[in-house]
Amino acid sequence: MAKRQIINIDHELCNGCGACVPDCPEGAIQIIDGKAHLISDIFCDGLGACLGTCPEGAISTIVREAEEYDEKRTMENIVKGGPNVIKAHLKHLKDHGQCAYFDQAREYLNEKGIDVPEIEEETLPCGCPGTEMRVIDVKGEGGSKQNEARSELRQWPVQIHLLHPKAPFLDNSHLLLLSDCVAVANPNVHSQLIHGRTVAMGCPKLDDSGAYIEKLTGILEQNRIKSITVAVMEVPCCSGMVRIAREAISRSGKEIPLIVETISVDGRVL
Repeated sequence: MAKRQIINIDHELCNGCGACVPDCPEGAIQIIDGKAHLISDIFCDGLGACLGTCPEGAISTIVREAEEYDEKRTMENIVKGGPNVIKAHLKHLKDHGQCAYFDQAREYLNEKGIDVPEIEEETLPCGCPGTEMRVIDVKGEGGSKQNEARSELRQWPVQIHLLHPKAPFLDNSHLLLLSDCVAVANPNVHSQLIHGRTVAMGCPKLDDSGAYIEKLTGILEQNRIKSITVAVMEVPCCSGMVRIAREAISRSGKEIPLIVETISVDGRVL
């Protein structure tokens, strides 16, 4: 077993309503003795399709020692639910950029002689409009008010977990791997760091570094990335983002220039 992201159910908060069950096509959640339970680690991909449906806020994601997620064993559960459940699962994987699991699921369906549903491109992760991919025009003159700084952000979304590896703004781009705190500490983050770059943002301390490495590796493999700039805080825990970038480059098998920008806690570029 290794550490990975997985759901956690607070049984003190859970009222056993079962709203989370249908939103987990993998079949990882069941209501037992009046409470929701994660029945097996191997059925939970940790992507959190169930997070927004709990009325009590009893479901969250954590990083802990867990058995590795098994896509083909999960598919054994999913096919029992019929074509709509199969399609929902495939969309879930594709929208989160889980290309390896998506391919394993299709392979399982082909082996069993089950029709593989067509999945529309650029669907929205977990039905959230805030994750819709957009290219932003930054050619306008200045901000909305006199002397107001202009945003240099050229795309949406920006969170690493939400980026689709085949998003159109990724190919042929300079990638900025931005630690969350940098955006708050550096008052000139748009002009000094974001300008001319595509942003992938996250926290190397609080988030699952393994999931970050997998997502970034997929991005590097499926796009021509001209360079990667990693912007981190001077505090030691932030250096993990540099290790994530180096590991993703190594796994991709590509030679991609890596630039590291370190920001002080008072916002200076060191």
